[in-house]
Amino acid sequence: MTGLTVLLVVLIAATAFGLVYRSRAGKVRVSESAGSPELRALLLTAGVPLDAPVVLHFSADWCGPCAAVRRVVSQVLCDLDGPVEVELDIDANPELARAMNVMSLPTTFVLGEGLVERARISGVPKAEALRSALVNP
Repeated sequence: MTGLTVLLVVLIAATAFGLVYRSRAGKVRVSESAGSPELRALLLTAGVPLDAPVVLHFSADWCGPCAAVRRVVSQVLCDLDGPVEVELDIDANPELARAMNVMSLPTTFVLGEGLVERARISGVPKAEALRSALVNP
């Protein structure tokens, strides 16, 4: 009986965690962070432009959902004039990923001019949500 109770509690906890995690995936979380001078230097070293809005997404060769992010980002950016796409491999840029608190892949950031973080998206973003984050800074 105790084993069954433990199993039931574990299943309920896992289900709750899964539902919370899934509800956050792909949603835009608005932020207003200019970051530290060290973060800014890391971004510039990685090739992120300073003078334009940027969609920065971390990916890896082994990341399946990262291909979906590429499709969404290119679809949204083809409709807009101005924003730039920068894709960085997390394995090649671990220090920058740590500095930006990237905990899972794919993770996408919308950076305004001057490298100010405007939004953060964990998971595959919805096209409309990404477009909204770019158009309404």
